[in-house]
Amino acid sequence: MMQGRLDVVIQVSAYDTWLNAQFLPDSRLGIPLPRFDVPWEEMDALERAGVVERWELIRGRIPDAIMAREADIRRLLDELFDEEDFVRCCWLNEKISQAASVIHDLQIWYRTQQDLEEENIKRHV
Repeated sequence: MMQGRLDVVIQVSAYDTWLNAQFLPDSRLGIPLPRFDVPWEEMDALERAGVVERWELIRGRIPDAIMAREADIRRLLDELFDEEDFVRCCWLNEKISQAASVIHDLQIWYRTQQDLEEENIKRHV
């Protein structure tokens, strides 16, 4: 009986390790992004379901990441409004532009979903 449980734990651990490897942290965006070892079409139904479930968890954090970047932009704009040094103004504008670019990319990733055939995978809510 104990050996059977150990086999299940090892299988779940190996699957979780595989699943974690499908998403690599992106330091610019602050979220893990999909980086599949095998093409989507070659994954079995369980692997696809796991990837979609993990992506939905990651995707759920994107609005908070966007709001944090928007707060950064507001703070930088406040600084820019009072700044008189031209070089510092250029630097602040660059930081604002970078934050806006991150927001844009996060919005694209937020809209990214992988369609699954319902008959192959049942999603649990």
